[in-house]
Amino acid sequence: MSTRKEQKERARARRLELEAARRAYARRKRWRAGIATTATALVLIGGAVAVSNSGANHTAPASTLPAGTLTSLAPLGKLRPPGAPGTVGPEDVPIPDATELAGADYTSAAAPVDGIQCQGAEQVLFHIHAHLTVFVDGTARRVPYGIGIPGAQVSPTPAGPYVAAGTCFYWLHTHAADGIIHIESPVQRTYTLGNVFDVWGQRLAPTEVGPARGTVTALYNGQVFRGNPRDIPLTRHAQIQLEVGRPLVAPVAISFPAGL
Repeated sequence: MSTRKEQKERARARRLELEAARRAYARRKRWRAGIATTATALVLIGGAVAVSNSGANHTAPASTLPAGTLTSLAPLGKLRPPGAPGTVGPEDVPIPDATELAGADYTSAAAPVDGIQCQGAEQVLFHIHAHLTVFVDGTARRVPYGIGIPGAQVSPTPAGPYVAAGTCFYWLHTHAADGIIHIESPVQRTYTLGNVFDVWGQRLAPTEVGPARGTVTALYNGQVFRGNPRDIPLTRHAQIQLEVGRPLVAPVAISFPAGL
């Protein structure tokens, strides 16, 4: 039977292994982005083709929302505090201590969805992240890991499950159950929350969020989004919150760690 000291040493070793794996993963992404940038530059210099997406881009295209789309929280009345954020997960973002809104289908066919392809490697010419939080009747629901990663290979880590590999990667996907949406695309365009739910295989409308039914209140960067929640743009570091029914919960805001 192992001693407490040995258990602590093994836990520390696992943490170090995880951190090393995450650093290697980040280096691979930066390397692929550098290769893509160099290749694009060479093409432009040679004048062979006109390329509109010239290398890694970490800024979302400007999203012009119609006037009145975003309004203050005041008309919502008193909002319930969101409560404890949860345990910090493998992406250094809290994972809600809650049940999943709906599971991810890790075995589905990798057919294009909304023009979004599933490719053998992650695309990083256009690479940003957004965060999604969901509440149903005032209770948190988790966004699962593995959305947009068919054949997901789920790795247990000391900080929680993490999906680093799969059959292919849709340009919109999740690696952990922390609500971080990875937008990793070979083309620069404004993706929407509706695209994410389509890739997920779940419904999203003014009266439904996945299997949850009821009036949907959508928050976008701390303001009320007036319109179909499917149209919410996925901009860099967007903080999106969907609430089905009541009571309503105050906006949840995370700090995006370095690299996200």
